[in-house]
Parts: sequence; C-alpha cells; structure tokens
Amino acid sequence: MKFLHILFSIIILQVLLSCTPTPSDVSKSEALPPIYPDYTDVTIPVNIAPLNFLVRDNIEAIQVTAGTITVNARGNEVVFDEEDWRELLEANERIKVTVTTLKDGKWTEYRSFHWLVVKDKVDAYLTYRLIEPDYEVWNNLQIKQRCVENFDEKALCDYRLANNQCMNCHATGSQDPNLSMMYVRGPHGGAILNQNGKLRKLAIKTKDMISGSVYYGFSPTGRYITFSTNIIIPAFHSKASKRLEVYDSKSDVYVADLQENRIIRSPLLSDSLAFETFPTFSPDGKYIYYCAAQHVQLPQELKQLQYALVRIPFDEKTGMIGNQVDTVYSAANPSQQKKHSVCHPRISPDGRYLVYTIADYGTFPIWHQESDLQMMDLQTGHIDTMAVVNSTRSDTYHSWSSNSRWLVFASKRDNGLYGKPYFCYIDRNGKPHKPFVLPQQSPSFYDQTLKSFNAPEFSKGDIPFDAVDVEQLLKQEAEPFH
Repeated sequence: MKFLHILFSIIILQVLLSCTPTPSDVSKSEALPPIYPDYTDVTIPVNIAPLNFLVRDNIEAIQVTAGTITVNARGNEVVFDEEDWRELLEANERIKVTVTTLKDGKWTEYRSFHWLVVKDKVDAYLTYRLIEPDYEVWNNLQIKQRCVENFDEKALCDYRLANNQCMNCHATGSQDPNLSMMYVRGPHGGAILNQNGKLRKLAIKTKDMISGSVYYGFSPTGRYITFSTNIIIPAFHSKASKRLEVYDSKSDVYVADLQENRIIRSPLLSDSLAFETFPTFSPDGKYIYYCAAQHVQLPQELKQLQYALVRIPFDEKTGMIGNQVDTVYSAANPSQQKKHSVCHPRISPDGRYLVYTIADYGTFPIWHQESDLQMMDLQTGHIDTMAVVNSTRSDTYHSWSSNSRWLVFASKRDNGLYGKPYFCYIDRNGKPHKPFVLPQQSPSFYDQTLKSFNAPEFSKGDIPFDAVDVEQLLKQEAEPFH
C-alpha cells in the first residue's frame, strides 16, 4: 500500500511538471528582473529562510535558476523547497540567480544577479508588534515571534486574549530569550517580565513619576533596566506625507532594580527644563545612553525640538548613577550640514558601533519620510550615513543580532504606509550591505497584509512563553516598586 502511495505521488508530480512550460527560443534582456521583494544582489546569512519572490508582470510562466536549484512554475511566483534551499546556502558563498519569464508566448531571460552568502548567522528568532498603520494605534494589536530560519510564527501577546488593550513592544536582554519584557497597558496591565520562562507582572511606577515606564533597555547582568517615563501627545499633520505626529510634553529617565523592586533616580535624568527619553545600557553596563532636548513650547515650536545623543555613567555593582552627562552626538553641531534630532540609540553587542535614527525634529520618526539610520564608530568617532541602507522613506526602530554582524530595522520604503523588517549585514570592517526584507512563505504576503511590523527585535532562541501564558498572568496583581 505504501509503495502504491509513493508511485501515485511520483505520477502526479510528473503530470504537474509536464504541464509547466520550459524556456525555448529565449531572448535576453539587459535589465534586472522586476522581482518583489527586491532580493537582487543582497548579502544573506547562511541560516535564512528561502527568499521566495514574485515577478511584477503579467507573465504566464517562470523559470529561476539559483546555483544548483532550478524552479519552473506557472504564474509569476517562485517558491523554493526549504531542504534544497538549506543545502544551497551551506554549499555556496556566491549564488548566481537567473530569471526567465514567458509572456505573450515569448521567453525572456533577464540579467542575472547574485546572492552573497556569509557564514555569520543571524539570530534565529525575531519578535515584532503587528499594528494597523492608522490613527487607532492601540487597536487589534499582536506581539509575535518568527523563526527566521523557516516560517514558524507564534503569538507572545494577542489582543483577543488581552481585552484588546494596548501592548508595547517586546525586547530581550542581550538577545537572550530567557530575559525579556513587554508592556500591556490599561486595566490589570503591567510590565510582563520573563526570567527563564517564569513570568512576573510589575508595576514599574511610583507616585512621583509622571507615568509608567515606556521605552527601556536591560543592563548586561539583567538585574536592572533603564527606562523613560513619557507624557505622549498625538497630533495630526496637515501634510498627508507625515499624517501623525507624536511628541512628549514631559519625559524623564530612571533605573529599576528588578531584584529589589526599587527605582533609582538622578536629578540629571529628570530635569524639568529638558526632555529625556530612549535610554539604553552600553554592552559593558558602564553607561546609560539616552536622548535629551531642551524644553520648547509645544506644539508651537515642535520643529525646533532637537534631541542630542548623550550618556551618563552607571555602576552595576552598586546600582549608582554617575554625576556627569557627556554629549555623544549633538543635534545642533555646527559641523553638520543640517540640524538633526536623534532617537533610538542602539549599541552593537561587541561595543564597537552605535546606530541611531535621525529626523528633522522630534522623537516620532515613523511618519517622517526623511528619517534615516546612521552608524557611529565608538572607537574612532566616524559616522557612516548608511547610504546603501536608507531609503527615501522612514527607516528606523532597529536592533542588533548577538554577533554584531546583523541589523534589523523597520522600513516603509515600499509605499510609505506599512513598515516591514529589513536585515542588513555589517561586515567586520563596519561596512553596511544592501538590506533585504524578512522572507515570507508566500511571495505575495506583503501585498496582502494590512499590518505594519513595528520595533523588530532579535532573539537567539525561542521565547519560552506565549499569549495564553500572558492572558493568565494579567489576572494576577502587579508587583509594586518603591
């Protein structure tokens, strides 16, 4: 019986193959194929899922040769076999890709392109918040985890199990899946802390703070987080290109001791005449980097709101904040051709590079088409404008892989509306390579989805909880801080 089943499968496969036309009388084109996503001449990690794609044309059939793999298909979509794909990447460092299409009865072979395969693996998991890119910023949210080596996905938090409450993005400590946190806002909400799979619900707020914690980052040991408290004001632009603006009417930075449930304060981080936000620890735990701006009248002087990148010492052994703030990058530096506002500083785990977002003003670059990524070499001070990485639309919300070789960021380069996670290789010389979007099983996925991928974050392993675990935790009382 098993033999007959195998024989039947072989016959069906042969019938399907016989129905798929193969190239003949081929004419050649010097143009690159109009494929989507744009996977032409990109650098990819050896452990990435198949780069399935489609051709933006009304074609009848397609043949793609990628190294030793040949795919023949009717229609305009190319889907690689996952096992063949893994073998292809493991055996090659440079893969030549040739696309040939059938249209109006004529075959055309486009100019070939290449995939450069590097042995520096990307962290296997990615978390992100799925959000509708409209003005109801809290509605029908999900935080999901995706294995980037294949197409497996699971929900870490789901609006259907969390009373449709607002949830903030999930982030790990040192890309460790056993140390992570996210926020669920509203009634019975709190900070959801994962420590080795054990979940705690925390109320990281005291009476003297203007709000609960908003943006945060873990210290290297995982005992502390540095976080900002923000009074966030939304406002609508008259220009459709920017749509929505968000700014802080107040913001301060603190440190929370997750072991003793206490808040650590410094007057230098809560100046009433300044805005402080987006804090993150340096990989060695010796500094807190954050963004700071002098107070202006809002919203009247919003375009004069320029944030600089600064840092202050921190001692993990004593839990003490230093007493001197140093400027790392000034938004009003006379040497700059144009004033910029800085947000979202992230340092590579090896401590060498710092990537941040620049925009004309403010701290909400999602709707700022001019927002770009920049990378500072912390040893030399050299700033790379990352021209090969940035687009003419919003590029921001970035994070590093654990080996400091890969950067993931959210980009709206396709249509200016939906953000998608893009991967960029940073080689050992600090050179950024052309980015590529997170592969999907269906080549038409991004044409059909109505969600933005917000604040993507790497993880070295599977996060040890899911949306059901969070649902149960939300029923418990939150642990207070003092």
